[in-house]
Amino acid sequence: MAKMKIKKGDTVQVLTGKDKGLTGKVIAVNTETLRVTVEGVNRVTRHVKAGETSRGSRTGGLIVQESPIHVSNVAIVDPSDKKPTRVKTRVETTERDGRTKTLRVRVAVRSGKDL
Repeated sequence: MAKMKIKKGDTVQVLTGKDKGLTGKVIAVNTETLRVTVEGVNRVTRHVKAGETSRGSRTGGLIVQESPIHVSNVAIVDPSDKKPTRVKTRVETTERDGRTKTLRVRVAVRSGKDL
């Protein structure tokens, strides 16, 4: 399975589907199903059975919430020009006290700036 290049907290834009063109922040990432949940995108209405909490308040009814969307249908937004871009990784090695430290940095393909 390929590694997902989108992480929680990234700003992404929807490329296909009913919410095409919308941008939002990634709330959750599921690496097993290759799906991401984006804030304000792919909203669905769920019918929740009525119940009662321990304090006595009523729960249930219609709830509108975000549903997961496949990772191939979203792209990370470039921080410089706010347009969708692909992601590549740049490997930086630093040497300190005789030790080499390797750091992987995510970079926007469009502008070359760090994400």
